[in-house]
Amino acid sequence: MSLEALQALKNVPGIATVYFTERDVVRHELVRAIIGAYQAHRGPALRISQITIAMFDFLKRGRLIKRGLASRKRRRRRSRSELMRNLECSSHAKVFIFALFAGGLAFLVFSGQQAEPTKNYIIALLVLATAITQLWINQPKSFEQNSRILLVLGVIFVQLAVTKLLLVVCNSGNYRFLRPETAGLITPYAFAPLVLSVLLNRQHGLYAAFFVSLWSSMLFGPIDAPLLITSLISGFTAVSLTLQVRRRGRLIRAGFFVGLAIWLLSLTFGLIGPINWFYPTANDWGMVGVQSALAIGNGIVTAMIVGGALPMLENLFGITTDISWLEASDLNHPLLRRMTIEAPGTYHHSLVVANLAEAAAEAVGANATLCRVCSYFHDVGKLVKPEYFTENMSFERNPHDDLAPTMSALIIIAHVKEGVDLALKHRLNQRIIDIIQEHHGTSLVRYFYQRALQQHEDALAGGKIMRLREDDVPEVHEESFRYSGPKPQTKESAIISLADAIESASRSVENPRRKNRNARKRDRRRTHQRPAIGRMRSHPRRTDNDRRPIPVHPRIDVAQPHRLSEIGTKHAAPRDETLRPDVMVATRKPETAPPVSAA
Repeated sequence: MSLEALQALKNVPGIATVYFTERDVVRHELVRAIIGAYQAHRGPALRISQITIAMFDFLKRGRLIKRGLASRKRRRRRSRSELMRNLECSSHAKVFIFALFAGGLAFLVFSGQQAEPTKNYIIALLVLATAITQLWINQPKSFEQNSRILLVLGVIFVQLAVTKLLLVVCNSGNYRFLRPETAGLITPYAFAPLVLSVLLNRQHGLYAAFFVSLWSSMLFGPIDAPLLITSLISGFTAVSLTLQVRRRGRLIRAGFFVGLAIWLLSLTFGLIGPINWFYPTANDWGMVGVQSALAIGNGIVTAMIVGGALPMLENLFGITTDISWLEASDLNHPLLRRMTIEAPGTYHHSLVVANLAEAAAEAVGANATLCRVCSYFHDVGKLVKPEYFTENMSFERNPHDDLAPTMSALIIIAHVKEGVDLALKHRLNQRIIDIIQEHHGTSLVRYFYQRALQQHEDALAGGKIMRLREDDVPEVHEESFRYSGPKPQTKESAIISLADAIESASRSVENPRRKNRNARKRDRRRTHQRPAIGRMRSHPRRTDNDRRPIPVHPRIDVAQPHRLSEIGTKHAAPRDETLRPDVMVATRKPETAPPVSAA
């Protein structure tokens, strides 16, 4: 649209102008660059015009609010820093991280007194090139995210720095209790594998265990084979025991077995002792006990440090572990407690969806804990208008009877946006917000769409009688009855979407077994009815040619002779036990209520 058109139409009621910047363009980088160039060329004049337009919009909105034609509510938006978004995918930032890690390796190799540091550093650089290649080939998603690269290399560097410090201190001879062989007992071999295995996945843990072992073996002189083997086996043990960590006690268990592996390897390489197995009395068992305690305690202390560092690393890098998901599954959350009171039907629906999604996720190898927690909050937007959804409707009244199908669909569709707004207000996890947006995808609110089509056809038929033109009858647009999306982007989101649809459809379908059972009961009741006393007549055996109906009267107890006079030609209708007043209100839905799947 030209500037002349914008100026001409700015005061026309019902016409609004939306200005797009380079932040709103996602199709191509060239388009973003063009928009940026135009904005730079226009400069201050554009900013002044935008400020002026925003001021007039504010005043116009204030007048509409006073007249009751607008709401004071403004939806919350997720704040995304443009700088952080650019740094996440920048190739220059990626090269800077690799160069920074190479500089850290140079500092660790050349610090301290050791032989041939240049040779060891060249070997370390070759190992770094191999590590980058392996990360690019085996973990392409992590390689594309600079934050993941920083996390992996940062955790590895922390373990290398601690290992170097312990080697220097123990080999200095300044401390009586810290001898050179003691460094092999107290080195945190499993720190990086434990952290990356819990935060990311098992592949990252194995990656860290392998490369941190190679770098650690060349930090203090020639390649240390015992240190290399001990680090490898300890790291692999830690990764194998942390496949699914749902409780912090699992970390302590993994740390104990890592310490046990360190103890066995230390006995093998002679780091504990010396022990004379032929003359046990000649051994210093006190020293052996202290060294054994250091080896086993090494793994336990490392696991405790990892457990304390996980929350900080999760917040810093935006990662949620299974431990945090379990902590978030507390049903005492304010939104869930509010749901139990204001929308009990939706609350029960969410619990069933959570069970279905968790079972499906376990079957296909997805994150079952994430599915359960996100299912609890996927319909939290229904708290704004709970009475408009089938599971929360009362028996007496259906609010959709007083609304047009388009308005009903608008209310149903709005629960997604309302849910995002509530999630942002209560600072829920980003994955929960994404699943709230995606659990309906771009599906169609079919019930109200069909209802709108039927009303359109009725209006056309009535218009023909009243000799109206077809153009006078408003068209029904399918876009007005569709969710805005996006479609599910992850396995967990797709699983929750399917579970939500299945559970909703199951609520909408009547039970055919109940109908058949009730029909059989009525037939059995009619079959077993006997003629009343005083009106019994002997009926001849009917033949095939005799098809006359036989009068049958309700069964009357002999102890109630006063009811004999009431029996005439009319019969007592059998009572339908399916319409008991105590359950009818709880089970029946209004006749005009939409199916749950429509919501």
